[in-house]
Amino acid sequence: MAAPQLSKKKCMQYNDEYIQHGFLPSPSNQQHPMCLLCGKIFSNEAMKPSRLREHLHRVHPTEADKGVAYFQSLYDKQKKRVIGSIFSHSSQPSNDGLRASYNIALLISKSGNPHTIGEELLLPVVTEVLKTVLHHKSPAQITKAIPLCNSTVQRRVDEMAANIEETLCNKLKTTKFSLQIDESTLPNNESLLLDYVRYVSDGCCKEEMLFARKLVTNKTGVAIFHVVRKYFEEKGIQLSNIIACETDGEPAMTGCHRGFLSFLKNAVPGLLTVHCVIHRQHLVAKHLSGHLHNSMSIIIKAVNKIKTHALNSRLFRQLCDDNDDQFQCLVLHNEVRWLSKGNCIQRFYKLCNSIVEFLQISNSGLYNEVKNIKHDIAYLSDIFSEFNIVNKTL
Repeated sequence: MAAPQLSKKKCMQYNDEYIQHGFLPSPSNQQHPMCLLCGKIFSNEAMKPSRLREHLHRVHPTEADKGVAYFQSLYDKQKKRVIGSIFSHSSQPSNDGLRASYNIALLISKSGNPHTIGEELLLPVVTEVLKTVLHHKSPAQITKAIPLCNSTVQRRVDEMAANIEETLCNKLKTTKFSLQIDESTLPNNESLLLDYVRYVSDGCCKEEMLFARKLVTNKTGVAIFHVVRKYFEEKGIQLSNIIACETDGEPAMTGCHRGFLSFLKNAVPGLLTVHCVIHRQHLVAKHLSGHLHNSMSIIIKAVNKIKTHALNSRLFRQLCDDNDDQFQCLVLHNEVRWLSKGNCIQRFYKLCNSIVEFLQISNSGLYNEVKNIKHDIAYLSDIFSEFNIVNKTL
């Protein structure tokens, strides 16, 4: 015998007349009544005029006789609050996208990558993460709120840089500080003047880059001084706030008559001048003792023997693989780069056994020389590694 079918429970429907008792349909479920005064939501069984009227007189007796107009005004106010919250939530992603755009532009600037990387790589990456990892149904809505085109990133970086520069200049107007001036030539033969400042703030020493300016024509001491003085005049910083200046030993910087420091000393009497510590150590490294200088020459000769010949380089790489060395190639020594000498010797020391084995077959004379200076190689590796650590810290 078939089981009797249960009758479907009938649901009460909201009537517009219920507002006179202070009730509206719940926003989450239209079949549940909600009190306008206390916000309490009742079950569908309470959707009866008698039950609604009972709640109004028992819980809100002071509002029981205020009529339909009073409850209608409450309803209108509630709708305005809901609409306002909707607009505030819709504007929040826009503000978050703008903040994210500035933060990402800062990261792009710090990494040194081209500005186009934001639109070409970062936004597709964010979209892929939202879609694949977070299972976001519409990642395009989020990525569209983060403007990262080339011009936008450039504008963001310029705005942040201008703000940082303005803050730093305002600090230097009332603070004593020291300068570090350096002139460098770019690969396209353009001369760039770099200016760093060091000052004490909140009990600690801080160092910041003040400006970078191109020297259009010559790079004499007077030209460098005019660039520095013009910048200080534009920013309203007094030259008398400078208490010390550090430069390298180039004549355009240290010349007693036409050097930059001579002009700066005339403008700031009593100025303390300091020679660049990093440059000084680099000069010292050029003048080793006779024994160490000879060992250094043997190291460079051995490196050139292996690195400058394609066949030797390939054979040496195979030998390093067979010996299970940490590296498979040597590093060339470059006189221009001040970290180069230390890196070259450190790599040479780590591959010293493989180098000796390789030279024993290919060059017996150089093999004997390298074998006899193993202790010098270890010493030079240690001392130059310490130089590099100190210089990087500075």
